[in-house]
Amino acid sequence: MKKKRILGSAVLSLAMGVSMFATGAFGAGSSESQDTYRVLIQGPSSEKAKVKDQYGERWNFGSEGFTTEVNGKQYQALLNNKNLNITRVEQITVDGRVDANGKGKGDYTVQAAYPSDQTPWGIQAIYNDNNITYTTGGDGIKVAVLDTGVNRNHIDLTDNVEQCKDFTQTSSSMVNGSCTDRQGHGTHVSGTVLANGGYDGAGVYGVAPDAELWAFKVLGDNGSGYSDDIAGAIRHAADEGVRTGTKVVISMSLGSSGKDSMIASAVDYAYGKGALVVAAAGNSGPSANTIGYPGALTNAIAVASLDNTFVNGTHKVSDFSSRGNPNTDGDYYIQEKDVEVSAPGGGIYSTAVDGNYTTMSGTSMATPHISGLAAKLWSSNKSWSNAQLRSEIQRRAKLYDIKGGTGAATGDDYASGFGFPRVK
Repeated sequence: MKKKRILGSAVLSLAMGVSMFATGAFGAGSSESQDTYRVLIQGPSSEKAKVKDQYGERWNFGSEGFTTEVNGKQYQALLNNKNLNITRVEQITVDGRVDANGKGKGDYTVQAAYPSDQTPWGIQAIYNDNNITYTTGGDGIKVAVLDTGVNRNHIDLTDNVEQCKDFTQTSSSMVNGSCTDRQGHGTHVSGTVLANGGYDGAGVYGVAPDAELWAFKVLGDNGSGYSDDIAGAIRHAADEGVRTGTKVVISMSLGSSGKDSMIASAVDYAYGKGALVVAAAGNSGPSANTIGYPGALTNAIAVASLDNTFVNGTHKVSDFSSRGNPNTDGDYYIQEKDVEVSAPGGGIYSTAVDGNYTTMSGTSMATPHISGLAAKLWSSNKSWSNAQLRSEIQRRAKLYDIKGGTGAATGDDYASGFGFPRVK
């Protein structure tokens, strides 16, 4: 029996601008100003074992070392140990807040108003054909959304939540059954991937409404998270795909201007295990060479943002969207720091953390369009490898090259990559 939708709650109005990609706030604060330090321990096994016995272990990355948390005095003692290499673990921060009234704090009971638009412009654009059914797609594909968590009670998401895990807890490396979103970003992103219209079919729809959601909370309630938690979640998603024998898309609407070794290694690990990794390009445009990490990594698909504005018959790349290297334009080859594809990211309407719906902008919003597209294509072609799926996404994008106009196939450019891939 379908649950009754309760009307009346006002739709949230965000004042977050365009900086929804988790822009580079790595390493915030000096070592002297903090009481607790997250550090990566590297060195001889015997020396690492001593530290592990003394301080414990948060994440173990094998030969790459392990992370732990220490106080200021312990941190200085570790730095004085000439047999060890001690590195501060970097942080990523989601820019902005849910709204000016402080809403968006925790998981809400389902009391959602009907959405003003069941198929937001981004969904309409990526389908590009009124004859294609947008209410299905993605069945059997797992989409791991690494973000601020999700409101698993949202009427348009609750049936799709298969895993809910928190990687941010200090008492444990991971907490099962907990993924509370108190920031709003993760709930919005998840809706664009796979919102299913709710119990009565009158809700909003994402790109792949039959896909299963793995909601992995890697950013804290303030929108800030550590790179080792993110790396651990990436590896866990890949391992879960192998364990369950299913295809996994890892979607990350977060990043930094700097390259983090733990995240880079985790992305390579996940890609090697067969997962497809999709990440935001960043909101540091329109200057060239501003793409962020992990999107800039060669084993991740970097997604730029498009506006609902047309130039030469096709969508305009958002001014805020980070750009890649203009010297590699038209080479049909994705290198590090290249944008790979682009998707709707300006003014995207999706699920809100209080159970309603709201609009946000950024490459954070473009990324889940591609993650959802990947899930939809993979569900119909489960024999494909992640590399084959990636090639197909690039092939479809060539048909809608942003630089050359609709129908052009001129290769990739530094602003839009191969262009805007679509369902058809």
